[in-house]
Amino acid sequence: MKIILIILGVIIIAFSAVQLFAMSTQNDIETYSYTVVKKYDSFEIRKYEATLFTAVKMPSNKYNQASRKGFSILAGYIFGGNDEKKKIAMTSPVIMDMGDETKMSFVMPKEHSMASLPEPNSDQIEILRVSPKKYAVLTFPGYANNKKIAKYSKKLRASVKSEGIETVGNIQFMGYNAPWQVLGRKNEVAIEVK
Repeated sequence: MKIILIILGVIIIAFSAVQLFAMSTQNDIETYSYTVVKKYDSFEIRKYEATLFTAVKMPSNKYNQASRKGFSILAGYIFGGNDEKKKIAMTSPVIMDMGDETKMSFVMPKEHSMASLPEPNSDQIEILRVSPKKYAVLTFPGYANNKKIAKYSKKLRASVKSEGIETVGNIQFMGYNAPWQVLGRKNEVAIEVK
């Protein structure tokens, strides 16, 4: 019995250490810059800055199917899968445009310009410059999946509509945390507003 308690104690300490590390490193990651324009009860309007993205289109419109494959392709690029074998810092959030197909995007660090980013080795990856945009954004906790994204997307659309705000395009899912971070997870659904 004593050995079981010791093992359990070690597991709890190790789990806590991993979670604290994950949460502290999350704070050091560069994020997609925005300013809050207006807050409502269940969502807020944000103005996002112009930025550079790397993006890949996936034939599936399901989060669970597209997220692993898309992430793998884009991570390959930033971990050296480019013509310069250059590593590029990970940023947050990972963004998925949830239309008939899914387009996953990584925000490129602000230090880069279109000219300074290396060419991807994969012809599936495109580098995009996105102009400033306004989004209605709703935040939710925990791990994301198809069901949660659909639930919070529906809530966001209803909330925005009830305020008389016009929207443009598809729902965007934004995920902020590494898969091993269990505590303090943050996800968002967003839609561009006129």
